[in-house]
Amino acid sequence: MMAMRHLVAALALVHLSAACSPARDDATGIDNAAAPAAAPANVAEAAAPQGDRRLIVAFGDSLYAGYNLPAGDGFAPVLERALTAQGVPAQVVNAGVSGDTSAGGRSRLAFVLDGLPRKPDLVVLGLGANDMLRGLDPAATRANLDAMLATLKTRGIPAMLTGMVAAPNMGADYAGAFNAIYPDLAKKYGVPLYPFFLDGVITDRGLLLGDGIHPNAAGVKRVVAKVAPIVADALPPAAGQ
Repeated sequence: MMAMRHLVAALALVHLSAACSPARDDATGIDNAAAPAAAPANVAEAAAPQGDRRLIVAFGDSLYAGYNLPAGDGFAPVLERALTAQGVPAQVVNAGVSGDTSAGGRSRLAFVLDGLPRKPDLVVLGLGANDMLRGLDPAATRANLDAMLATLKTRGIPAMLTGMVAAPNMGADYAGAFNAIYPDLAKKYGVPLYPFFLDGVITDRGLLLGDGIHPNAAGVKRVVAKVAPIVADALPPAAGQ
């Protein structure tokens, strides 16, 4: 059943890059956005968490950035509220950039981390969808995600991954190489993995925006309901515990 949901979901993902791209090539229809020169505003403006609040960074693409949603309805703020409701007071910083690739994320990760008020307690990493939709070499995507996880490990920052699946039109060989990236890296670095970020959402039109791709407010809540417990478990014990 899970494999079938992934297959149907991947059919819809063939249009994801078009929906989330801030810049497009008229000939190819592919996102040409370069890596941002600065961190997103909400990262640059992040304040040091007060009291025992945990500092979490949601580092990804448009699925994290809250594409076409009010400021309070994106992945980061909804995750923050869900964690607090579970008794895990947290500040979740939105470091999602629409149209970002794994290469773009790799190029900006250190800048984002260095711009925070302190070392985060956890980085939730979700990139690679735009790589797949551009048909980029899965080996490059793997290398970029590997490098980001290595950077986090070197800095002593816990991490978790949210995965993506390849669209069927990419072919069996491509899908095999791409889909293996997330479980392989999760195992290599010993980090938690939520296998498919849009699981249970992409196949339900009532949980999507008009583009049929990105989650609406209800869809984000559905994602967060599944992801939040994993995030809570991934956090290291608070100081003094």
